[in-house]
Amino acid sequence: MTPVERPYIPRAGKRSYVAKRSKSRMAELRIWWREVDRVLLGLILALMAFGSVAVAAASPASADRLSTAQETLSPLYFFTRHLAWQFVGIIVMLGVSTLSREQARRLSVVIAVLMLGALFLVPIIGQEINGAKRWLNLGMRFQPSEFLKPACAVAMAWILSWRMRDPSIPVVALTGILLGIIMLLLMMQPNLGDAILFAGFWFVLILLAGAPIKGLGMLAGSGVALLTAAYFLYDNARHRIDAFLGGGTAFDQVDLASRTLSAGGWFGAGYGLGIRKMTLPEAHTDYILSVIGEEFGLVVCALVVLAYLAIVVRVLMKLMDEDDVFALLGGAGLIALLGGQAFINILVNLQLFPSKGMTLPLVSYGGSSTIAVCLTVGLLLAVTRRNPHLKRETRGLADFIGWSEKRATGDVMLKREIVP
Repeated sequence: MTPVERPYIPRAGKRSYVAKRSKSRMAELRIWWREVDRVLLGLILALMAFGSVAVAAASPASADRLSTAQETLSPLYFFTRHLAWQFVGIIVMLGVSTLSREQARRLSVVIAVLMLGALFLVPIIGQEINGAKRWLNLGMRFQPSEFLKPACAVAMAWILSWRMRDPSIPVVALTGILLGIIMLLLMMQPNLGDAILFAGFWFVLILLAGAPIKGLGMLAGSGVALLTAAYFLYDNARHRIDAFLGGGTAFDQVDLASRTLSAGGWFGAGYGLGIRKMTLPEAHTDYILSVIGEEFGLVVCALVVLAYLAIVVRVLMKLMDEDDVFALLGGAGLIALLGGQAFINILVNLQLFPSKGMTLPLVSYGGSSTIAVCLTVGLLLAVTRRNPHLKRETRGLADFIGWSEKRATGDVMLKREIVP
């Protein structure tokens, strides 16, 4: 009789030799390519490519304006630096997009803690530029609030997702306290624009997390009261609002931006042929859309706006059938942040909103701001990654807004009409 071979059982204190399947890097990239939203990635890269062209058009104006008697900047000074920053940003974006949702959450929490700590240091050792103390110079100058925005959106989404496991946890209050601390630190810089962005994506998050309508109404009323108080107590906000409501002058930045944007007509004056851009402050950053309007025309400006709308709609469509509450909230918070910043910048250039000192994401020149925007997009790609062959098992955005029930009811009614 042939003896039966016994399975190997490790002794106490010894580790079992269980073979672990290790995926090759190429296999991981194939999985990433299958799960990532390639349409969204294509839209983002297209906007970044056009942003390089726009920065090249705006660079001579900013270089001429910032040149001094001691140093004359090259006409393409900002363009060449922008390409370098974009290269680094794309590496960050693609690297972050390969992370799993759990890894993206952990990275965001770490960045949020570090940048919140850095935000406390800004009033003490921060560097002041154009009357605002928003930057830290620790070997490299950066703006902590830019990196805090995407990290905080994901971290808040994670905290709010605890409510699904234990409804008794006061997640709205916890995130509200965190928001209050951040807004107070931002108002000290002063940085009203970022404070509005933080409040905006937080409102979207608590709305989707199921906050009661009565509470949301009270928060909206509190927001209006705070803005009113800011007008009377906050000099920076009062000056910007007064300049906006006063209709602007020939030397007002927003008025100059609006005039520059419409100077090119429908099809623009042509690349490098803009004249008004030479008098425009921050042509390569805050008012780059006006340079696009003058040199490439209002038609191209409309296409840029449509590109941002396409990105927002694409993300919302992905979230319609999302089965993970954390991913749903994280994706909604990140797209509210990205879309909110883009459309505030567009409204400022159209003279429909007071100047906020915000760049046009993915298009404007920027050092740390370009890296921060690419981090935002990388996190967005990471949390919206999903195996296309898996079916939804839990609630998605469509369930939150009632679309799935309407769609299901419509399907049943249609079947009843077809079946005799």
